[in-house]
Parts: sequence; structure tokens; C-alpha cells
Amino acid sequence: MTQREKILNAVRQNQPEMVPAPARPALRASTSTDMDLFKKTLAGIGGQTIDVQNVREVQRSIEENFKGRALSYLPASDLSLRDPDPRQYADLEVAVVPAVFGVAENGAVWITEKNLVHRAIPFICEHLAVVLRASDVLPTMHEAYERIGSDDYGFGVFIAGPSKTADIEQSLVLGAHGAKSFTLFILHESNQ
Repeated sequence: MTQREKILNAVRQNQPEMVPAPARPALRASTSTDMDLFKKTLAGIGGQTIDVQNVREVQRSIEENFKGRALSYLPASDLSLRDPDPRQYADLEVAVVPAVFGVAENGAVWITEKNLVHRAIPFICEHLAVVLRASDVLPTMHEAYERIGSDDYGFGVFIAGPSKTADIEQSLVLGAHGAKSFTLFILHESNQ
């Protein structure tokens, strides 16, 4: 018997006892407490939330607060610019993108390329604004992965707040390698 075979046999003989996988948590409906947690968590990681009743309020806020080039992927928006070449967005001040859903426990939103011309947009803009329906806030990542399921998005990403790093001298820097700010518009419109 070779040394390799002796080692592999020893490993096979010393395997831990098999135990069943833990039970998956039961899914539950989102509550107002989840929304409070979502807002608090997002604020804690550098983002801000604004409650709105419709997309026009989002557009008005963008026009009032940002004077540079804007790109919106929202319906009924006259901010829309569409060009599939990401280099055309090098001077993009603000991008407004819809989120599929949000996660209360970590303040993240799930964004897919389905509603984007180019997947680079949320990362190359100076400021990122995301629109999320209030009914689409999930309590935990368990529910988030259930909702994602086995759908083929091509590209999807969880984004939680503005870009940040604390690598250099352990000082927190926002906007280090992506959007400097993250504004989440929570859409409470009844006919969402």
C-alpha cells in the first residue's frame, strides 16, 4: 500500500457522523416592522430612504437634487437615455433603477439586468437612486433566495447602500469604487 492510499484510507475511516440538514425557516409575509428594520439598516450603512406615492415624485426629487446627467429606467420618465455602450455613461451623475425586491435584515436590494441597458450602470454613476415597491420588502435573505429561485436572470446583484471601503487605515470611505450615495425611493402607490 502506498503512502497516498494509507492517507486516503485513514481519511475515509475518520469521517464525521452524518447529521440531517437543519430545517429551513418558514416563510412569512412582510410586516411594517420589516420596513422599519429595512430603513434603519439602510441608514446604518450609508443609504437614505424617501417615501413616495408615485414615479412622478421620484422624478421631481431627482430633478430638484441632481443637476447633472441623469438616466432613468422607470416607466413614465422623461429622464430616459438609452445607449448600450457603457463608455457613454462616464459622466453620469445619477442613475434611477427599479429593484425587484429588498431585504430588511441587511438593507440590500436585488437588481437585475432585465431593466437595465447595461449592467455597469449602477456601478459607474456618481449617485444611485433605486425605486422599490413597499410590498416588495422581504424579511431575510432566506426569503430573498426563495424568491430568486431558479430563474435565469443573466445578471443580478444585491446592492446595499453606497460603495464603501475601510481598507486604508481602517477609515470608512464612501464612494471609493462606485456610487457615492444611495437613495432608496419606497413606492407606496396603491396600484403599484
